[in-house]
Amino acid sequence: MAFTAFSGNTKAVEQHPRRQGWVVLLLLAPGIAYMLLFFVAPFIQLALTALQAPAASGGIGQYVAALEFGNYWTALSDYWPHLVRSFIYALTATIIGLLISYPLAYLIGVKVRSKPMLQGILLILVVAPFFISMLLRTLAWKSILPSELIGTHFSVIFGLVYNFIPFMVLPMFASLQALDLRLLEAGSDLYASPVTTFRRVTLPLSMPGIVSGTLLSFIPMSGDYVVASREFLGGTSTAMIGNVIESNFLQTQNYPMAAALSIMLMVIILVMIATYVRKSGAEDLL
Repeated sequence: MAFTAFSGNTKAVEQHPRRQGWVVLLLLAPGIAYMLLFFVAPFIQLALTALQAPAASGGIGQYVAALEFGNYWTALSDYWPHLVRSFIYALTATIIGLLISYPLAYLIGVKVRSKPMLQGILLILVVAPFFISMLLRTLAWKSILPSELIGTHFSVIFGLVYNFIPFMVLPMFASLQALDLRLLEAGSDLYASPVTTFRRVTLPLSMPGIVSGTLLSFIPMSGDYVVASREFLGGTSTAMIGNVIESNFLQTQNYPMAAALSIMLMVIILVMIATYVRKSGAEDLL
């Protein structure tokens, strides 16, 4: 009897994790289906499109399934200046945005923490641009900036910084808002200078926000095609890779070239992000 009862309990214990696993799988099913439908399936289609070859009819936009890996080499050899320019613009705008955003986030998250009303007003001012379309905001700056600056490197980098600063400020604010101010007081009590306290206490504890903010800004900046467009703040000499992809998709209808450039852009960004996260030691911070 005792052995039977013990055996029955063991079976029940063994079945419980299985039931729990099915429940977890059931709860994850909608998210998995969403990822497969809207991320995996489009990426597979994009990868297949990048390998297509022109149809025998030679019509514009007419391509057939193939294994034309040469599309990648053609895309790289023809448009490598646009790739380089895109990452230079994105990196420059990210650095400038960081220099602007961190003091602003520090002001909101630390300096005015004791004044909730002022802190709330400053946060509203940071997110206020989101209430207006990015297209309208960029067009507004096209009217505000001097005409001689439109279509220059300055105007494109300025537009990138302006449009993506909120994405950098908010993660930094979240990290600095959680900062225990008693640690700063302890640094002062131990005769550390403000610079030393910032370098040894504030900066390391706010690294998750810095890493998140720079990534949330750099990634969309690299593929942006609005700011650098000739209809907005860019010109013929400032075209980024996003403009080239848009042109190949919508104008010349060279779908394999556009798809190959898109995949190359994604791969390069992933490599750069992986390198950045590893070098910054942020694997445990994110």
